[in-house]
Amino acid sequence: MDFNLSEEEKLLKDNIHEFLQKKLRPIMRTIDQEERIPREFVREAGKMGIWGTVFSKDVGGLQLPMTSAVLIAEELGWADFSLATGVMYVLEEGWGYVLDRLGSSELRQEVLPKVVEGEYFLGVASTEPTGGSDVASIRTQAIKKDGNYVIRGQKIYISGALEAKEWGGGHLVLAKTNPQEKHKGISIIYVPTTDERVKVTKINNMGRMGISTAIVNYEDVSVPQKNLVGEENKGFYHAMEGFNHARVLVAGICLGAAKAILDQGIEYIKNREAFGQKLKDFQAIAFEAAELYTRLEMARLLTYKAAWALDKGVKDAHVIVAMAKLTAPQVALDIAKSVMMWMGGYGYSKDALIEAGFRGIVSYLVGAEGAMNIMKLIISRGILA
Repeated sequence: MDFNLSEEEKLLKDNIHEFLQKKLRPIMRTIDQEERIPREFVREAGKMGIWGTVFSKDVGGLQLPMTSAVLIAEELGWADFSLATGVMYVLEEGWGYVLDRLGSSELRQEVLPKVVEGEYFLGVASTEPTGGSDVASIRTQAIKKDGNYVIRGQKIYISGALEAKEWGGGHLVLAKTNPQEKHKGISIIYVPTTDERVKVTKINNMGRMGISTAIVNYEDVSVPQKNLVGEENKGFYHAMEGFNHARVLVAGICLGAAKAILDQGIEYIKNREAFGQKLKDFQAIAFEAAELYTRLEMARLLTYKAAWALDKGVKDAHVIVAMAKLTAPQVALDIAKSVMMWMGGYGYSKDALIEAGFRGIVSYLVGAEGAMNIMKLIISRGILA
């Protein structure tokens, strides 16, 4: 059992860290305040291969394993701990993986090279007003007509809808192709958001301000049948595969954000004085720092194992992934909360930027890529079956 990164992994991590330290960390505040990820950064990141880490080489990807994708996710979370850029990465990699593996050759070549270059945005449209975690209950329909699918329905809390509308690209839409069935009647269909019959309305979130969240209405949007991803009526199972890959990347993003925030906190308590001594010399703070550092390392090891399990095709990989998704966001939130309290009034201010991380991390506890109770449900079914 070897816990060391390979030479290739070290080189990848170092190169990405250096790039993000120069290009992303300095604009984190701007991303949060102006509520957008600059296109020039997205394109530069594309040249680094960031948006196509796990994609096949024939579409411009690096074809690296999920373990490498998690290393990049950590670096993105560290560089932009508001999580906006991390959200984009989770979507491009997690759902681009599904399109790359299951899409037709024509569709893959049409969409994925532009995603890799940072020209297109790619996401998933699953959640509806009637529910998010209960995927089987979706009502959006895809009706076959004249060799096309006609999509009709509404999605909500969809990430990147404004980016896809403005930049190009679209979403993998979960829709009922056999409405009489529940989860066995769902298909995944790629729908370009630039279609004029796709209507997008922005939702104002509390965090991860640099990437949009929206209500998306599909008003009889007609797309060719080649846009079907995977098998018809097998979309539920394909989506679960996508969620597994997205969730382990979420954990990686949260690890990076937590490290960035904890590093700031440790530096603060090593230098800040109160009552004639450094804050680090107060046992209450020192012990709390020790516990948080340990929990972060535990979450990291669990996340790495989850990525490894996906790469190896381990039978219960989805359970380990759920454990990582359950753990990493909670650890990250606890770190953000504690560091804000160590810093007092400064930590509560926007100058410290900790609050941006706090706001972003919360999204991964309340529901994005699966709420905490859903992770517990997956784990409990796995260990009690």
